[in-house]
Amino acid sequence: MTFAPISSLIISAAAAAPAAASTPASTASTSTLLMLTGGAIVLIVVLIAKLRINAFLALFFAALLVGLGSGMEAGKVAAAFQTGMGKTLGGVAGILGLGTMLGGLLAASGGAAVLARGLIDLMGPKRVQWCLMLLALAVGFTTWFAVGLVMLVPILLNLTKETGMPFLKLALPLLAVLSIMHGVMPPHPGPLVAIAQLKANLGMVIVWGMVAAIPMAALAGPMFASWAVNRVKVDAPEPPVTSSALEHPTPTLGRTVAALALPVVLILAHTISELFIPAKPELRSETQAFIYNITAMIGNPTLALGLAVLFAGWAFKFTRADALKIGEKSLGPIGMTLLVVGGGGGLNQMLQDSGSANAIAEMARSAHLPPMVFGWLCAALVRVATGSATVAITAACGLVAPMALSTPGVNLELLVVCVGCGSLFLSHLNDAGFWIVKDLLGLTVAQTFRTWTVTETLIGVSGLFVCWGLDAIF
Repeated sequence: MTFAPISSLIISAAAAAPAAASTPASTASTSTLLMLTGGAIVLIVVLIAKLRINAFLALFFAALLVGLGSGMEAGKVAAAFQTGMGKTLGGVAGILGLGTMLGGLLAASGGAAVLARGLIDLMGPKRVQWCLMLLALAVGFTTWFAVGLVMLVPILLNLTKETGMPFLKLALPLLAVLSIMHGVMPPHPGPLVAIAQLKANLGMVIVWGMVAAIPMAALAGPMFASWAVNRVKVDAPEPPVTSSALEHPTPTLGRTVAALALPVVLILAHTISELFIPAKPELRSETQAFIYNITAMIGNPTLALGLAVLFAGWAFKFTRADALKIGEKSLGPIGMTLLVVGGGGGLNQMLQDSGSANAIAEMARSAHLPPMVFGWLCAALVRVATGSATVAITAACGLVAPMALSTPGVNLELLVVCVGCGSLFLSHLNDAGFWIVKDLLGLTVAQTFRTWTVTETLIGVSGLFVCWGLDAIF
């Protein structure tokens, strides 16, 4: 899962679509590829859950199983894993690192506690759950899932401590909203690819996405959280060190909100410029070209977060030495997370190069299902195999587009939302998001399965029925 400005995403989408349909590097049959994919997933589960092998090594061995078992050359197997790891970390490492630093500054300054108290005063202790969901909606609309989670975790921990509410009752609704925003709403990469391939209207995708998100978020968030808190015992991690330990003034609510909103505003600035400025450079005036270039630079997620980190250090009145110390301390715990995320990217690339992702999608194609069900099923199957929501929605839309565009009466915008929901289905050990959620919330692998994986599955399944119902009614 990566996030980039729309201009670069369209280029990436154009490159990704042919790749999904290109000739794989292996000569294995479809049945062999399907068995290898299933075997890889079983191997990951056994190595991590039973044998307690490091998660990165488990992903690496699973990738070797798929690559060598499919008949790929040994040299290409190693190169595919390395390429996939590099691609994933190239898009994730800077964003996750800077987002973690921003979250660390927010927490260490006491700003997270200030914002938590502000939310409680605004909506009351009994409505904090819904307030967190609205905050996740605002932050997750334009920021990558992990960035939004990193930014909001300090607030989540402080709200849990301030209100005394069960940790999962606040955490699961937050996760549900951030995930839905990433999977079904532009300008995130997967939905943009789907809009381009299915020739859907961007504005109507946003409208239908918001309508569908309400019941999906309610089911996978508050409703499931009320059930889970009585069955899954999870203790909230302690909130990070506050300003009293650093002996500097607690920031105001205004400065805290500004530091939190700055990366969102910068990224959104470029998104808005793309809506109103011609896509072709030759059609832009000098003023339009200047605005576009400036917003493209400041709207890059890595630069936006970098500027936000600098602003937060100033706004929270840290000395340079304190800011450096906090940044270094906040980066320490995510080292293994980055390694595991890279391993997931390597396995993802192996599944694509071996042809396994295509084999899964072709199996769904042979079932002769309606476009909406077919698209959702393709996305769900590829998602389970590769762990990538963006790869899942890209592959699924490439397969469903000819059917959808030739079938009268198909609501293309709802189809985009439905396929996006399928791309969120059943997050497990090969998904970078699984490990990010596990580490940031202090969960065990088993607890992550019983909470995050179920939340994602509820989003995926409910999304299919909600979209199908809306299509039947409207």
